[in-house]
Amino acid sequence: MWLFLLLFIGAPLVELFFLIRVGSVIGALPTIALSILTAVVGAWLVRMQGLAVLMRLRKAMDRGETPALALLDGAVLLLCGFLLLLPGFVTDIAGFLLLIPALRRALIRRYVQIVPFGAGVGPQDEHRPRIIDADYRRED
Repeated sequence: MWLFLLLFIGAPLVELFFLIRVGSVIGALPTIALSILTAVVGAWLVRMQGLAVLMRLRKAMDRGETPALALLDGAVLLLCGFLLLLPGFVTDIAGFLLLIPALRRALIRRYVQIVPFGAGVGPQDEHRPRIIDADYRRED
């Protein structure tokens, strides 16, 4: 709860602080132009990388694999695009950092554990309920 409050109040204040500082150094119009330029360049880069992720997703599905990493990569790119479209330099820096594929994949591997399909079935998981999928028909 406090984290969201800090995020929704603190982040705009930090962005406003940096926008004012940059504006006082280079001027208001160049600051606005720089903010628009980072949004346009960021959107273009996200689009290019998004198309690459879409191709990886399609290839994984063609091979019959579960495209979990490609889907997560796409989700992080969606967050990246959102950060780049927000006005401000701190969110732009975070967005541009997430555009680095190695950093993006490292974050995914750090915070998400992907379990292969069928894993976790065996004697070590006897305490978990087993789910059996079946069809039935009632006969009277």
